[in-house]
Amino acid sequence: MDRMYRWTRHVYDATRRYYLLGRDRMLRDIAERPPGAVLEVGCGTARNLRCLHRRAPGHTLCGLDASTEMLATARQSLARAGLTGRVMLAQGLAGDLDPHRHFGRDAPFDVVFFAYVLSMIPAWPAAFDAAWTHLRPGGHLYVVDFWDHDDLPGWFASLMRGWLALFGVHHRPALLDYLRRLEETDRARLTLTSVARRYAYIARLEKR
Repeated sequence: MDRMYRWTRHVYDATRRYYLLGRDRMLRDIAERPPGAVLEVGCGTARNLRCLHRRAPGHTLCGLDASTEMLATARQSLARAGLTGRVMLAQGLAGDLDPHRHFGRDAPFDVVFFAYVLSMIPAWPAAFDAAWTHLRPGGHLYVVDFWDHDDLPGWFASLMRGWLALFGVHHRPALLDYLRRLEETDRARLTLTSVARRYAYIARLEKR
């Protein structure tokens, strides 16, 4: 991860805004929830956390990322925004999430979200399960990520999949099946929203 983001972290936010669609829609939904503890898994440059703080400064915000390079950029961005100490950051793998070790928390989170992260993690079940474990009953987990592009022109879908694969990014149908099984087994209430004709999706799960 550090090799991948050593240089691209400097232009990450400027370039990703054009194709990581749906993030701001998800953040608006989170911002409308009562003040609580919110964790972003795979927080990168902390762009989403900065946006969320502007919309909902009452939330307690935490971010976990595997890349020390990205976290260096995140800390610089937070300092420029005057948010040092207002957003807690920690380095670690998503599957090893430990709220006490990473953030000094003994209570579960009210909201956890993944923004275009699970499509990059080969061991995504472990990442999801760790987040789910540390989400309180009644809390909400969000995923915004690439969908199957089935409602888009075939040439565009093929080009997009090939381009994303160069960066180790893959649509994961098994992830959506996993989320649906949580609802079928009465462990969650799932809401699935399409973004730009199945370009991406926003999944919101309320933990039962």
